[in-house]
Amino acid sequence: MTPLLRKILGMNWVLFLLMAGMVVAGVYFIESAARHLPQGGEYYGERQKLWAMLGTVVFFGTALIDYRWIKYLALPMYLAGLGLMVAAMFVDNEVHQLSFAGIRFQPAQFMVVAGFLAMAVVLQELPKLHPLLGLPIVKVSIVALMALVPFAMVAKMGDMGSALVWLPVVGVVMLIGGVPFRYLSLMVLLGLAMIPPLFFIVLPTQSERGTNRIELYLDMLNDRPVDIRGDAYAPHYIGIAMGKAGWRGAGHMATSNEGSLHDKKYIPWKTAHNDFIFAVIGEEHGFRGGMIIVSVYGLLLIGSLWVAFYSRDLSGQVVVCAVCALFLAHVFENIGMHIRIMPITGIPLPFLSYSGTFLMMCMFMMGLIQSVWIHRHDIPVEDQTKPVRVSRRGKQPGMQKLRGQGRTNPNEGTKRGGT
Repeated sequence: MTPLLRKILGMNWVLFLLMAGMVVAGVYFIESAARHLPQGGEYYGERQKLWAMLGTVVFFGTALIDYRWIKYLALPMYLAGLGLMVAAMFVDNEVHQLSFAGIRFQPAQFMVVAGFLAMAVVLQELPKLHPLLGLPIVKVSIVALMALVPFAMVAKMGDMGSALVWLPVVGVVMLIGGVPFRYLSLMVLLGLAMIPPLFFIVLPTQSERGTNRIELYLDMLNDRPVDIRGDAYAPHYIGIAMGKAGWRGAGHMATSNEGSLHDKKYIPWKTAHNDFIFAVIGEEHGFRGGMIIVSVYGLLLIGSLWVAFYSRDLSGQVVVCAVCALFLAHVFENIGMHIRIMPITGIPLPFLSYSGTFLMMCMFMMGLIQSVWIHRHDIPVEDQTKPVRVSRRGKQPGMQKLRGQGRTNPNEGTKRGGT
């Protein structure tokens, strides 16, 4: 059996089937969610199929390559991401997208992936240079500095949804990287203490839209009067669409005669195929459809954590857990804003929302998880060069249990008598 075939057969096919099922379902949902756009829902469904095929190539290419090679690409990706972020800050559009060869993308999404890859490499390699670089305070300082710069840049652009994704990702990286709980607890308490000055002093100077959305969310949460024809339009009608769906929903591609608010364009129809796709899913497929989606996400995350448990080194654990944190943040924020436990944020739903570059990034991250699983039994190159201590009896040195005596002694033989 060739090594390539062995890798293919050794993939975690359960995770692959869960991912593939979500991608196929995304095409199905996008065709309905984008039907009001000038090109029609079929156009966006076909475009999503094309992105999915490109993403499949990226997925298998990433999965079959040993993930330890990322240490040669992680820091260049991080620096390239910072450069793209700087370029996006000077782009004159609301979502700060860049255009390259006719493809529009948000560098903030690429920056998160490049960030945790660089952090994984740093946490793995720096302690090998000097023992002091493995101290918890050093780890916290390095990870915080690497995350603070892109976080501040995203917040400066007013994309608070993408900025908030950094918080769970960085927290998980520190936790898996060996930072003690007392450090993490102190940082959480300091973060909670900084919320009032950030909200009332810093955030209004950076993003007036962000503060307005939070205030609107609090007003609706407390049943205060809001303008449902203005800023409260989207959360009001999304809440109605989700609440009236019932168990079965109105049905796929439901019309206004069947009670579809999406067909009447009450759900924001220009962004229904990306940011608000879960509202369309909830209205058309009801509670059971939403629960199936949430359950598949849960299985995908639990299966990924299982892969992290079997990782051969720290960098693999950090990468897999960071991917899980990123997916969980996107799912929680996107679905949370539809059921009114989170304010409205412009953040896509992994594998389901129409977003070509984000879909490819998600499949790239799933490829990283598969690479950690496929290469979990491989011995790292640096460990292959270390001498193996073997005892005179051909076994590794250790405590040998004496038969019939119930104790251990490495200096005594195993025979009884006068020898």
